[in-house]
Amino acid sequence: MTSPTPRFDAVMFDCDGVLVDSEPITNGVLRSMLIALGWEISERDCVDLFVGRALADEWAVIHRHTGFRIDDEWLASFRSRRNLALRAGLVPIAGAEEAVKAVAALMGERFACVTGADRGKAEMQLKIAGLDQYFGDRVFSGVEMPRSKPAPDVYLAAAAALRVDPAAAVVIEDSVAGVTAGVAAGATVYGFAPAGPAHAAPEVLRAAGATLVFTDMAELPELIRA
Repeated sequence: MTSPTPRFDAVMFDCDGVLVDSEPITNGVLRSMLIALGWEISERDCVDLFVGRALADEWAVIHRHTGFRIDDEWLASFRSRRNLALRAGLVPIAGAEEAVKAVAALMGERFACVTGADRGKAEMQLKIAGLDQYFGDRVFSGVEMPRSKPAPDVYLAAAAALRVDPAAAVVIEDSVAGVTAGVAAGATVYGFAPAGPAHAAPEVLRAAGATLVFTDMAELPELIRA
């Protein structure tokens, strides 16, 4: 019996909503702070506008709805409240650890966590979820790039660090901004769309450029095998 071989040269996972179930927590904190500024934003709109994007980059839309220009102090307050909430309630996405273990067995070290969020958040979440042991130093933050998602910079940087052509890599994403970033990098993008208000609908991810969409992390290992 021959061993399975990978369809791609590398696998690049988004973090929020793909590896950890953080979006309901993070968006709950963000929404409450936006409401406090006078913007009666709905849960759906908060998800659609902010998931997958660096919050600091979205200052203009917040200013337009509130008249308030978010600054470093406001962002620090948000991150502090967010981190407290994440430490209290974060869990991994169902099946994420099993999927990552299978990917590690198939790919060796040619896989990474590639997030639009700040590095501190990503590394904290991976540790809480028990996934840090698999990724080691292969964690890449869009906040550290010239442009974060939906620009491709962080995926290009991750591919370069993994020494692979982005066109030979697959990206696993659950947001429009993330899918857009992966496509712009030249990678194949698989959309992850489990049921729930914090995730984009399958047709939305396909419209953004996802090659296929799956709804259960248990499906992923087979999807990346040749």
